[in-house]
Formats: sequence, C-alpha cells, structure tokens
Amino acid sequence: MRIAVAPGPDGGGELRPLADDGTPAGPGEPVADLVAAIAGREAAAAPRWVWPATARLYPRLVRAGVRVARCHDLELVESLLLGHAGRYGEPRSVRAAWARLRGEPVPADPVAMAELPPQASLFDDDAPAEHDELERVVAVHADQQRRIAGLDGFALLAAAESAGSLVAAEMSHDGLPWSPGEHDALLTGLLGPRPSGGLRPRKLQALADQISAAFGGRAHVNPDSPGQIIKAFAAAGLTITSTRAHVLKRLDHPAVPLLLEYKELSRLHTAHGWAWLDTWVSGGRFRPEYVVGGVVSGRWATNGGGALQIPRVLRQAVVADPGWSLVVADAAQLEPRVLAALAGDRAFAAAAAQGDLYAALSDAFGGKEGARDKAKIALLSAMYGGGTGEAVQLLAILKNRFPDAFDFVESAARAGEQGRLVRSRLGRTCPPPSTSWRELTSTGDDASAGQALRSRGRFTRNFVVQATAADWALALLGSLRRRLTTLGPPRLVFFQHDEVIVHTPTELAGQVSEAIHAAAGEARDLLFGQTPVVFPMELAVVDRYADAK
Repeated sequence: MRIAVAPGPDGGGELRPLADDGTPAGPGEPVADLVAAIAGREAAAAPRWVWPATARLYPRLVRAGVRVARCHDLELVESLLLGHAGRYGEPRSVRAAWARLRGEPVPADPVAMAELPPQASLFDDDAPAEHDELERVVAVHADQQRRIAGLDGFALLAAAESAGSLVAAEMSHDGLPWSPGEHDALLTGLLGPRPSGGLRPRKLQALADQISAAFGGRAHVNPDSPGQIIKAFAAAGLTITSTRAHVLKRLDHPAVPLLLEYKELSRLHTAHGWAWLDTWVSGGRFRPEYVVGGVVSGRWATNGGGALQIPRVLRQAVVADPGWSLVVADAAQLEPRVLAALAGDRAFAAAAAQGDLYAALSDAFGGKEGARDKAKIALLSAMYGGGTGEAVQLLAILKNRFPDAFDFVESAARAGEQGRLVRSRLGRTCPPPSTSWRELTSTGDDASAGQALRSRGRFTRNFVVQATAADWALALLGSLRRRLTTLGPPRLVFFQHDEVIVHTPTELAGQVSEAIHAAAGEARDLLFGQTPVVFPMELAVVDRYADAK
C-alpha cells in the first residue's frame, strides 16, 4: 500500500491512497494536521509514503515522535532516473518533473532547506497550498514507477535511496553522542587554553614565533600565508610553488617540521575547534545534516559539520551514555569485494570468500613476506587506475591470474574514455562528459586531450565499483534500520561510506552485533544473489569511538 502526501501550509495537507504502479486507489483527503494523519495511518498499515522530499518533511515528523517504516522520495528518485537517462544534474523537484511530463518550461529547484530563513516552515517551499499539488505528486510518482519498471534492479535502488533518506533524518535528530568536556580537554591539551578575541591559541602562536625565528627572525612570517612562506623559502635559497605538506617534506630546512606541526594543529582548530563545538554539539549530541547521494557515486555528504571527516584524535570525545555502548562496525575491504562480486571471476570470487581478501590473493604475488601488500597495491591500482612503478608489474600479474576482474574495470575505463555512461549494479549512473570535454577530446592528438581521456577513464573505472559499494551500503542501512526497530532503544547514530555506529543499551549490544552481520548478508543477497563473496563486518563494542580501532 502507498499513500501520496502533498504538504500544505499551517501543518495541513492532502493524502491519497495509491496502487503499487502509482495509479490512484481512492480519492484525495484533505487533513488539517498532517503529522497526526501520517502517524495514524502508519500505526494502522505502515504504507510506503510517497512525498516530495524526505529532507523537508520527515524531520518534523521525527521531532513529533513519528517514525515511518518506508517511503518513496520523489526528488531522490527523480535524480536517479535523470542520471540513468544521461541527464544528471537537471532539476529534480516535483514541479520540475511535472513540467517535463507536460512539455512545459522546467523551473529550477527551490533553495535547499539549509538555506531557508530560520523562521520558514519546513513545508513553506510547497506553499501556497494548491489543490493540484496532490495531482502533481500522484502524476510524478506514476511516471517514475513506469520508468522504473523497465530498468532491471532500479526498483531496489529507488527503495534503498529512499530508505537512506529516512536514516539520514533520524540520525540527524538522534545525534552522535559527544562529550563537550572531553572535546575541550583534548583541544586544551593540544592547543592550550581557549583563546579570546580571535587570537591564536597559545600553542599555535608559539609555533608561529618559532617559524619566524627559523627563517632568521629578521621579519615576521605568517604561517597562514602561503605567499609569505614561499617568499621566506626563496630568501633561504629554496624554490617552491606550493606549501602543501608533500612539497615541504622534500625540503631540508629547520622551519619544515614546525610548519607541518602548525598546519596539522591549525587544521584541527579551524575545522573542529571550540567554534565548531559551540555550533554543532548540543545536549551531548553532534547533529550533522546528512545529504543522501551528495556525491555522484552515491556516497553521502554533509551540509557543514564535517561529520564524514572526524579527526582520529577527536574520537575520544565520542562517548556512549552511562549504561550504553557504541557498536562500531565497518565492512572489511569493501570495494575489492564488490569488484569480486561484480566481475564474475571465479578465482577472484573464491579469494573474496575468505576473511582477508588480500592475504587470500598473496599466493598469486609470490606468497612470501610482502605478498599481501603487493596484492593490495595491485587491486587498488586496478580500481583507481594506477600505472607507474611497481604497480605496472603487479597489474600484469593481476591481469594474468584474474583476467575477468581485470577486464571488468578496464571495460569501464574504456567506456569512460569513449564518453559513454557506466552504471552501478542497481543502475546508479555516472554523469555524462561535459561539452568542453567532448570538444577537447574530439581532436585526439593533443597532450591535454589524452590527459582528459585518461582522467575520465580513471573516473568511470572506479565509479562502477564505488557506486555499487554505495548501493550495498544503502541496502545494509535499510536492513539494519528495520532490524533495530524490533529491538527498541538502539539507534543508528553514524554512517560513513562503509562504517556504521549504533548507540545501544549495553545489554543489547550482542543482539545489535547479530543484526549488523545479518544486515550485511541481506545486502549481499539483494545485490548479488548467489555469490561466494563474503562481506565481513569488523565489530567492536566500546564506550568511546576511539577504542574501536
């Protein structure tokens, strides 16, 4: 059962039951309290809710204590379908999709929720309430169902992406347990006491003074100014064009270790310092805004907060509540295993049926000390397009021993170089090349044209693997969310590419661990069916995130 939702002003809206193919199964029903109406129908029948965008509707429901089991996010699915048709990036709103259906001018997408003024309602971008808004939702959904029906695996992709949108909203609401006291203590230990008035922390200022002294002390050198650093090195007889760490490490000068330490601490202060703590942590929780499918490969992004780049040193601040634990799980060697499942290479799949894929492949690379590392280099080079130094020889071994796996990524690379589209297991599609790329590569004999061809080949080579890994991760999230619901209190509180964290009462940690393993197995079966490839999850039950690894 499906129910279409058309939100309106003042918390109201309209609902209409739908058949699975999107055709109406009853008349529309205006409701004065949309949250209450959804809550009642969810408790009675747990339908699949068809609405314009989870990110704009669902947070209000969650704050009211209403959580739904399933949804169809029209904007996310429209984006996936446009991408499949080679039209990645076109407007994806319900009104844009409706306009395309009618052959009318397509409006630009509305501003993102994060850009709305603070006083704006979560439903304001759908106001004013027009009676035909429900008609748009119903028509766009029916059209999407028609398009999906002709695409193998796409129904699962649409369901998984929509389920991910529910997880994202719930994780933002529940938050990752975060200790402000631990965070402050870590910053103080590394940087000195919290400064005031925009001054540098004590440690950074001491390093800045030492850097100036290392350059002779005749003039102050601002370590935050690449121009001044380059000029100071030039005065010392060292010519550089960048102050990146890998460039500085090649220099023999007493300022180099000071600059590297300054850069690392300054990055911490800027990205996750006291200002970040004040902005993003409240009530003992870090609540980022996740962006489902924010990366073209299907990986998530965030709107601020850096949730996907938590520095290792700050994991000490991620602390479970008293009587609770963090179950931290990540998929071991996910992308190589995805390649093994995709490629249909029997020998490679047999190796991926083992707990340590690289160790299982080591015999192909001599079986001696260092063979595991060679296997890892060869696999990563195959997936990411490496082709220099030792990697060339190792790739030759990989091609000889596992030809189908090698040919799979090579075919994806050639498709990219030819300007064609490649897809994930479920149908997530890479963006088409730009007009400028086609113009540049049309000559075929210019050095820059060759570089552009190789660059797109590397992108599509990795896309087929990384996007399928994102498909698998979404299936994992959906399955795990469903299983956790039956346990009650445990909550998914963090997700990053191939890693999840569940905050749970300690006595339920064992059941949560079992749920994670079961979800990983279900995700494998949904995507790949009968395959010997395993997707092991490395689990740790800890009080703080830092103790998991």
